[in-house]
Amino acid sequence: MALDLVDYEQKAREAVKAFWGNREAAFGKQPRPFVGWMMMVEDAPEFRKSVRDSSPHFPVFEEFKGASYLKRYDLLCQRLVQEQLYTTAAVIAAERSAVNTGDFAELSSMTSLKTFVAALAGHVAAEAARLG
Repeated sequence: MALDLVDYEQKAREAVKAFWGNREAAFGKQPRPFVGWMMMVEDAPEFRKSVRDSSPHFPVFEEFKGASYLKRYDLLCQRLVQEQLYTTAAVIAAERSAVNTGDFAELSSMTSLKTFVAALAGHVAAEAARLG
């Protein structure tokens, strides 16, 4: 099932806590930790169709208007990275039959599995070099 607003808020809160903890040296004098989030969503028609916008109390951001759940997940991950709350975030979509094939789709280059793995590998290499 689709993430609801509480799930979005929880992921953002976790990222902010990690960001502030590092900024305030709560972890000691360490480089910024790798904070990544990868989500896999079922690639099904109900996740690709336009979602009805109903927000009686707050305006809906233009990029979310009429966007599918998959597009909204992609936008969420892009924003978490752009705001530097997460080092990287990935969204991949796979049909149920992919359990047999391993096939999946990526929604954007910024939230691709390749980008996620490259960021993680870069972080590991930097830490290995720092620690000698």
